[in-house]
Amino acid sequence: MTPGARIAAAADLLDGWRAGEPVERLLTTWARQNRYAGSRDRAAVRDHVFDALRRWRSSVALGGAETGRGVMIGLLRGQGIDPRTVFTGEGHAPAVLSVEENADGLAPDALSEDVACDCPAALAADLRASLGAEFRPVMEALRHRAPVFLRVNLRAATPVGAAEALAQDGIATRPHALSPTALDVTANARRVQRSRAFLDGLVELQDAASQAVADMMPAGGGARVLDYCAGGGGKTLALAARGEARFFAHDADAGRMRDLPARAARAGVAVACVATADLAQAAPFDLVLCDVPCSGSGAWRRSPEAKWRTTPDDLARLTTTQAAILDAAATLVAPGGRLGYVTCSLIESENAAQVAGFRARHAGWRIEAERRLTPLDGGDGFYAAVLARM
Repeated sequence: MTPGARIAAAADLLDGWRAGEPVERLLTTWARQNRYAGSRDRAAVRDHVFDALRRWRSSVALGGAETGRGVMIGLLRGQGIDPRTVFTGEGHAPAVLSVEENADGLAPDALSEDVACDCPAALAADLRASLGAEFRPVMEALRHRAPVFLRVNLRAATPVGAAEALAQDGIATRPHALSPTALDVTANARRVQRSRAFLDGLVELQDAASQAVADMMPAGGGARVLDYCAGGGGKTLALAARGEARFFAHDADAGRMRDLPARAARAGVAVACVATADLAQAAPFDLVLCDVPCSGSGAWRRSPEAKWRTTPDDLARLTTTQAAILDAAATLVAPGGRLGYVTCSLIESENAAQVAGFRARHAGWRIEAERRLTPLDGGDGFYAAVLARM
C-alpha cells in the first residue's frame, strides 16, 4: 500500500468508529477483508487510526470536519505535514482537497487549551480539578503513543537475564525506575509475543505503573491473596511472581479470566479461580486486591476511544460500582488483613475520594500506603491505596 492508500483506509475506519463500531473489531475486519495488506501496511493503518483517536478533538478543529477524512486532514496538519502532499487522488490515495477543505480548519495556534491538548469536553472540569497544575502536561502526554513495558517474571529470570534473552530475538530493552521488574522496550516491540523469552514465561506485557502499584501490595509468604476483579490476571501474576503466598482470582464476569490458567502455567505459578458463589466459603483472605472498573483515563493513550465515549453519567455509574465493590470485598478480609484499591484513573472521584468514602462508611480501617501516578512518571496513570483492617 502507498502512504496515501494507508491514509484513505484509516479515514474509512474512523468513519466506522464514528458510527459506533469498536475500533479493534473494525481493524480486525478490515485486515481480513484486505488480504493484500501486508504486516507493515496493517501496522501503519493501525497507527494512523490510533493517532487520530488520541488527537480527535484537535484534528477535527484543524481539519474542519468531524469525519474520517476531515480528521486525517487535521491530524496531518497537526503533525506539520501538508495534507495536499498525501491527498493527491493518485492510485488509491484520497481525493485532492476541495477549495473548502483547503480553507476550513483552524491554525494550530488558534486552538483553545482544551482542544489543543485533546481533553474531552465532557470530563474537562473533573480532569482540571483532579490534576491541578499538571493538567496540561498530563493531557499532552496522553496524545502520544504509550511505551511498551514488560514485567520480568522473577520466578523464571532476573531482569538482566530476561533482557539478554530478549536481545537474542533483536528486542532491545532498558530498566525503568517505576518498578524493579519493569523493562522498557526500546526497539522491535512487535516481536515480543513471538520471542522465546515471552513464550517461555520469562516476561509478560504489563505497564510499568501497573507493576508499581502491584509492588505496593503486601503478599508475603503463607498469605492468602485474592484478586477480586482479576480480569485477565495481570496483577495476579505480578503478585504471584514475587512470593510463595496462595493466590486466588475472581471476576464478576468469569469469562474475562479464561486465559488466566494458561498464562499462570506459562509463568510457573498456581492460581485458583473462584466463582462468585464460592467466595464466602473461600474467605477470609490476608489481602483482597480490588483493581476496579474505572474511566480508564490514566490509560487513554492505550485505549483512546474511551476518552471520547465516557460521559459524566458513565462516571457516576462507575463510582457507584467502585463503592459497592469495596464494600463487598471488605467482608472477605481477615482481621488484621489488607484491602488494596487500584484504578487506572486520573479523576479524583474514582481515587482518593472513593477511599475516603469507604472509610466514612466503615470504621476500623486505616490507610497504610497510598500513591498516585500519572503519565509524567513514565507509565500509565494509576491510583493505589492499601487499607489495613484494625
